Amino acid sequence: MNNFWTNILRYPRFFISSLIGLILVILTPFRNLFKTPKLRIFLFVFLLLFFITLYNILINMVGL
Repeated sequence: MNNFWTNILRYPRFFISSLIGLILVILTPFRNLFKTPKLRIFLFVFLLLFFITLYNILINMVGL
């Protein structure tokens, strides 16, 4: 029974490490875009448009 609880307590560590690994894999291409100045501007514009669109969607969903 002791082995069962040690396995259960390992799941949160596994989840956190898997989530951090997923975030790093997703963000790696964006980090590579920052190396080129021309692409850095494109990435900044893309992120700005993304957040403006997200803001507008949330405002319209809430009904403000």
